[in-house]
Amino acid sequence: MSLAVVYSRAKLGIEAPLVTVEVHLSNGLPALSIVGLPEAAVKESKDRVRSAILNSYLEFPARRITVNLAPADLPKEGGRYDLAIALGILAASGQIPLESLQETEFLGELALSGELRGVNAALPASLAACDAKRALIISRNNAAEAAMGSQTRVFAADSLLQVCAHLHGREFLHQQIPTKPVAQEGGLDLADVKGQLHAKRALEICASGGHNLLLYGPPGTGKTMLASRLAGLLPVLTEREMLDVAAIYSVASADSQLALGQRPFRAPHHTSSAAALVGGGSNPKPGEISLAHSGVLFLDELPEFQRKVLEVLREPLENGEVRISRARAQACYPAKFQLIAAMNPCPCGYHGSDNSRCRCTSEQIRRYRDRLSGPLLDRIDMHVPVRALKQGELLTKQQNESSASIRERVKKTRTTQIQRQGKINHQLSASELETFCAISAQDSQFLEQAIEKLGLSTRALHRVLKLSRTLADMAEKEHISIAEISEALSYRTLDRQVS
Repeated sequence: MSLAVVYSRAKLGIEAPLVTVEVHLSNGLPALSIVGLPEAAVKESKDRVRSAILNSYLEFPARRITVNLAPADLPKEGGRYDLAIALGILAASGQIPLESLQETEFLGELALSGELRGVNAALPASLAACDAKRALIISRNNAAEAAMGSQTRVFAADSLLQVCAHLHGREFLHQQIPTKPVAQEGGLDLADVKGQLHAKRALEICASGGHNLLLYGPPGTGKTMLASRLAGLLPVLTEREMLDVAAIYSVASADSQLALGQRPFRAPHHTSSAAALVGGGSNPKPGEISLAHSGVLFLDELPEFQRKVLEVLREPLENGEVRISRARAQACYPAKFQLIAAMNPCPCGYHGSDNSRCRCTSEQIRRYRDRLSGPLLDRIDMHVPVRALKQGELLTKQQNESSASIRERVKKTRTTQIQRQGKINHQLSASELETFCAISAQDSQFLEQAIEKLGLSTRALHRVLKLSRTLADMAEKEHISIAEISEALSYRTLDRQVS
């Protein structure tokens, strides 16, 4: 039979849609054409495939060969289809049995020698193959990553010739041993930070409810040290979260092994572009906010970022995902991250400090703070000042609480939230606030008066209620009281400052 069908996987966001590689041999002048919306790298595969087949001591048919990559409206990129195309040509020409292709998917780029090279986005392809109840044959370079999906049958190959021998049943490929992700604790220890008890409590609150946090204060007060220790306060990743994180890093061509088991912590420089943060490019790739999924995104020197760059964070902070649309494709990447930012109170950095070093005018301070828009500040639950330590405090030996002990309290608080509502407090919707963040009529009147006096928006009101719920959970209270509401309102300091 001169028609063969082989299964492979495309890359679309963190998804891996099925691509059916159809190969047909017909009479006519020898030629090889590829159809089905292939990009340049896919069109070039005909030269790689021909050389790989010949150098593997197999016959390249001298006939008219048509390769169709279905569905035709899905853009195809890279060399990931080389192996499937080569096997389709060999099966259509009768060099390998057709029936051996039905229960297996193939992914890999071919070298001219017939060697099988790795591709990116191997983990999403492996998970999709498992859902389709098919095995996956892939390069040995990708085998360990693909086997993270513990239910997938992954076979590692070094060359096209090895794959052909396996399909003939002469020499079977080694099945990769599934690797179950292991959650890892760790990160920098909060005990290293001296003093700053107010900021440390804010970090614990932030970790307990998944809230966003802005630290502001003079240079050298420990804002960056505090922020870099937030990831170490968060509970370990669940198995599903670990696979999601590893899949994102796989698509981004990053080392998924580095991310496996750890809460991501991303700290892009303030010169980063909007595309670097949210992702993009002609072939969309995930940006920093997606690489921080299930972890922490730290933006140091927040006002130094371009304003249009900061504004692109607004939708992902609300929706927990980012959609990148291009003329030929649309990709959706998860982006459920905790934002923690740091900034100085003024251009020189010393406004409000005890040493009176600040010489900035009120107009300079206003312009500096105007770099942060009101809608962005609305989405940051807590604005916490970080003061300089008093004389003698820095060099005095202190017994500070470790991140491990705080993490246990955070884990307990989050467990309470998940048992009550199935999610952490930060993820509560507006309709769920009435059920899980209900307050008494007297407290409601107090909150309304405070919101009106401080000029807070409805979004800020919702953030205050969620934060109050977290404070009540930390205190093991069933209902929110005026004490939690007052403390939550105290963290909205930048909303009521003249900017």
